[in-house]
Amino acid sequence: MTLIAIEWDDAAGDDGRGACRLLDQTLLPGRTTFRDIRSTDDLVTAIAELAVRGAPALGVAGAMGVVVAMDEGARSGWDEAQVQQAVDRVRHARPTAVNLAWGVDQVRPLMEQGRDAVLAAAREVARDDEAANRELSRLGADWLLERLDRPRLRVLTHCNTGSLATSAWGTALGVIRELHARDRIELVYADETRPLLQGSRLTALELASDGIPHVVQADGAAASTILRGLVDFAVVGADRIAANGDAANKIGTLGVALACADAGIPFMVAAPWSTVDLSMADGSGIEIEERSGDEVTVLNGTRLAPVDSSGFNPAFDVTPARLVDAVATERGVAEPRRGTDLTSLGR
Repeated sequence: MTLIAIEWDDAAGDDGRGACRLLDQTLLPGRTTFRDIRSTDDLVTAIAELAVRGAPALGVAGAMGVVVAMDEGARSGWDEAQVQQAVDRVRHARPTAVNLAWGVDQVRPLMEQGRDAVLAAAREVARDDEAANRELSRLGADWLLERLDRPRLRVLTHCNTGSLATSAWGTALGVIRELHARDRIELVYADETRPLLQGSRLTALELASDGIPHVVQADGAAASTILRGLVDFAVVGADRIAANGDAANKIGTLGVALACADAGIPFMVAAPWSTVDLSMADGSGIEIEERSGDEVTVLNGTRLAPVDSSGFNPAFDVTPARLVDAVATERGVAEPRRGTDLTSLGR
């Protein structure tokens, strides 16, 4: 996959500072359009609109957002307090994904050293994310192949977790890519991921680009596909993972995990260590973002429900640790369902 979700473009703009360049994922797969972000308002809007999305990519956006705030402050004559307020706006743009705040916090202490030091650190966040994704993909693939003996595996995934959701390579889709590189993938079932269709628009685009055999299915088909014996394992990403292994991910993930538990097949969460929040003992304290109900009731400007019907649109659910067979990170694989929590990897 050659599309890059987020990077810093030194050539953008006319003041020599460049801009944070985002691939506008709201327009994929039909159009490939980039947004050059040079203001805090534009970055917060892009995050809210899901022009940039996916926990690891949001981590990079948080780090680069500090540079955006510093550059905007320099152009606008802001004082230090105003710059810090802009940084806080970026940090809190989406509440569930811990990576966004984590990315800000990685580079914020360097602000007193100047924007070039912050930009260098933000680029390092992006490089480290790719390295982490590749390592967790290798470890996750190894864990699965030790437990599944079919020559080629059938896998189900939910939402988008590839290059478009990260700085490069991917998390859950990275595991699939690693298995494909080892000639161990027979078929991928990609859930469409209502209401914004990140599975059918984005995951299918990445799978097609990589030549990985796949089909797109309605979210409501996932449990039946699993219980019919058509799937050997499921792998998903995460936006926040509590210390015990409770994992917040795109709405609909919990149903996949329940079906896997009933069918007796592995359910894996794949995410970089930056997604793990050891300050949370369990997932009960994870804030679930609720988005506009119009995303459920309206599609491409056409209303799907009666005008008197409101939409209920939680963006995430939390899968309890008792349903999570494995959490693959670059630090190793924890097995929450067997009582191994994430603190074992955090030492």
